[in-house]
Amino acid sequence: MTISEITAMRNRAEGLVIAVPRHVAIIMDGNGRWAARRRRPRNDGHRAGITNIREVIGYLSQQGVSYVTLFGFSTENWERPSDEVLFITGDLLQSALERETSALHQQNIRIIHIGRLDRLNRELQQQIEQAINLTRSNTGLTLAVAFDYGGRADIVDAARRIVADGVDANAIDEKMFARYLGSGDLPDADLVIRTGGEFRISNFLLWQSAYSEFYSTRVHWPDFGAEQAAKALDNFSRRNRRFGRVPPGSKTVHNSTQTKVDS
Repeated sequence: MTISEITAMRNRAEGLVIAVPRHVAIIMDGNGRWAARRRRPRNDGHRAGITNIREVIGYLSQQGVSYVTLFGFSTENWERPSDEVLFITGDLLQSALERETSALHQQNIRIIHIGRLDRLNRELQQQIEQAINLTRSNTGLTLAVAFDYGGRADIVDAARRIVADGVDANAIDEKMFARYLGSGDLPDADLVIRTGGEFRISNFLLWQSAYSEFYSTRVHWPDFGAEQAAKALDNFSRRNRRFGRVPPGSKTVHNSTQTKVDS
């Protein structure tokens, strides 16, 4: 019996209503270390990391997640060794798009891209645009691929677009600013998962993850499948999300030296 099946049985027995994140964002880390532990080239790790994407997306969709954002390549990743960059931005992503787009389309999944396109080779740009156009009208899970993406650049670009549109400063609020971000109509991330054991956000969805729950696992991305995703969702369901507010019924105790909020 799988972890997800055991969890579902326990929840039914306890009569629990489990919170499911609307938007899950994933930092797919650890490909290189996965390969190094097997004494294989780093590119083998990146290749292995592509193979489990469909399984994870399918599982999250089945659980009721509406949006998934995958951090595929950051603005800082251009500083990696040139042969690795060429492999990721060339053969790896192009072959993945050729192989996976049709399958994702058949699953009613909508594909979008966030980040820059202009620094990618023209063939890859065309493949991304074709995937977006093919799946544009799909009504299932939305898969956002963050490729050549950086959170700081996203915020700066949004500010530039606001200035270019001549928006009055008094008209700018958080909701309006968010619409100018590359993520557009995507809701903020409820859960950010990072594989590979690190605890950094690494310039990913800085604005959109302001109140995200963060889940880190030592499992490297190539080994992160449906069972690991089930653990992340189970962990999320146990979080108490307050968004900076005091829960109803909490008491504030005052004394001469401090204020304590019971939560």
